Amino acid sequence: MDQQQMSWRASPVAAMMTAFFMIIMMTVIPGTNGQDQQTGNHPDWPRWCGKVYEAGYPAFDPGGQTVPPTPIGGAAPLLDVQFKPRYSLYLDSETQGEFVVNAPLSQFHGSPWKKTGNGTRSDWLIFSIHMTETDDVLVANKVVVNTTGNVFAFDLSRLRRPADLKPIKVVLYAAPEGGDPTWTATSEILYLPEKKNKTGSVTRLDNLRGGMWFRNTASDQKFAPLLPYGFYSSYDGFLGNNRTAEIEHYADLGLNTITPLTIYRDSTPAFDYMDRIDLKFMYNLREGYKNLTYVREQVLAARDADAIYAYWSADEPDGWQDPFSIPRAAYDLIRQLDPYHPVAVVLNCQNYYFQEYTDGAADIIMEDVYPIGINSTFSKWGTACNATLGDCGCDNCDGNMQDVPERLDTLARYEDWLGLWPKTKVHNPQSFHGQDYWFRDPSPFEEYVMCLLAFNHGAKGIISWVYPTSELLGQAHGALARVVTRSPVVDFIVGTQDDSISGPYRTTPDAAGDVVDVAYWVDGGRRQMLVSVVNGGYADIEQIVNVAVPNAIVVSSVAWMSGNASWKLEGERLSAARLPALSTTLVILDLKTV
Repeated sequence: MDQQQMSWRASPVAAMMTAFFMIIMMTVIPGTNGQDQQTGNHPDWPRWCGKVYEAGYPAFDPGGQTVPPTPIGGAAPLLDVQFKPRYSLYLDSETQGEFVVNAPLSQFHGSPWKKTGNGTRSDWLIFSIHMTETDDVLVANKVVVNTTGNVFAFDLSRLRRPADLKPIKVVLYAAPEGGDPTWTATSEILYLPEKKNKTGSVTRLDNLRGGMWFRNTASDQKFAPLLPYGFYSSYDGFLGNNRTAEIEHYADLGLNTITPLTIYRDSTPAFDYMDRIDLKFMYNLREGYKNLTYVREQVLAARDADAIYAYWSADEPDGWQDPFSIPRAAYDLIRQLDPYHPVAVVLNCQNYYFQEYTDGAADIIMEDVYPIGINSTFSKWGTACNATLGDCGCDNCDGNMQDVPERLDTLARYEDWLGLWPKTKVHNPQSFHGQDYWFRDPSPFEEYVMCLLAFNHGAKGIISWVYPTSELLGQAHGALARVVTRSPVVDFIVGTQDDSISGPYRTTPDAAGDVVDVAYWVDGGRRQMLVSVVNGGYADIEQIVNVAVPNAIVVSSVAWMSGNASWKLEGERLSAARLPALSTTLVILDLKTV
């Protein structure tokens, strides 16, 4: 959604208000009234992602890079203890909560894990979690050192307070067996009142696996896994018509969510129809998110809808080099007005003030890597594109399928370097061309590759830019959406009520080359495995490709296939004699009972 490069197709009131709010923004959000508040270097030059992009300007260091911290030396490794509530919110109609406790050894963060008196390290870390205000103990237990994803249940009645909109502060104290408390970590629990008459929707994020769980009237107010799959959808030529048949056609493609580029003021009948057919939507605030009066007005209009699942606040604030305070101010107000739904931002840049534009500004990070049909080395502006210069439509990209997993891996790497708890990730595929950056539409096979690569690397949703697109690409996305948003595939990618899923795990196939990407998820309860194999290259692989699948005994089903690879299970290896270019496969295997 590069606004510098791509028209937004916003509703007329939203577009008009954007210009107006740009003028008055500085009087609304403190600390944004001067060029010194702009980010990076040379703010008076034309820049994108901090880099000058027009000819006639010299290259320079844009600043804002996230770099690995210097490892902390010493004889003992560092133990980095963190914890979070399992879900981003709990309701007072629920009886049980959970905490996730991570205790990894780290090069960068934590305190030394020292030897005990007998000269050996204990494998166990003893901890307790307390309410900060009262010191009441919610959980007391232990974890194995150098493990993550440890889940501990507690009775929500132990909170000993009525549910309200204010987060409850909690603290964890930890020590080696027989030792003094050495590690302290803090977090918050959001314990909310049940929605009035149980109307409207609620979305919560899973801090263990990263996915979304959603409930509304259509789900009988029971939480179910949600994998959003849809398009950013324009006002002109679509939602502005207020014709329900066109929205119904969109949903009939198989798409389960939509991100309308309009607002209630302009498209109330469209939003009402989305509620009626349970077409879940992310509400768009980007046109006026810099103005808190606008944000308040829009959130109050949308927050009680039955189909809303999230808000979209800032669109590429890193590309536009917005002052850091603006996304954070919008986030704080949205969460104050509506704590029942998460907030997303879109990042465009590969490495430009990642923490400043995400931490404290969003619950969900979306990235819009658009690599198809670009010149990744020289731009329409007459300049080269590299780490210090230029804008080629995909920041620091190579112009191939691997740009998608590389960007998702990079975001996760930044969080690790910074010691941050990972946020939910969503991929925004390219489904358009034009603007002298993107010289053709992606093909359906390229769309499948980009989306499945995103899932392999931790994405929990797909929102493609932009609808209306070609009917070919609309149908292509709908076909994949019908598979990944429904059981059994959504259960692997997002999760199940019995919490038996783990993954994705990455594995390297035999004799396949760097462009073949494999991930798998394991359902320990049902003894099944989902395997995703993607050939992200433009050439057939004319040799046997083997994927190790531990404990697999039989192919249960082929949930998805594009490219007609012929897979068979031999022993504990999934094999194909040939892997066509741009082919994708989702295979479900039954596992041995242990």
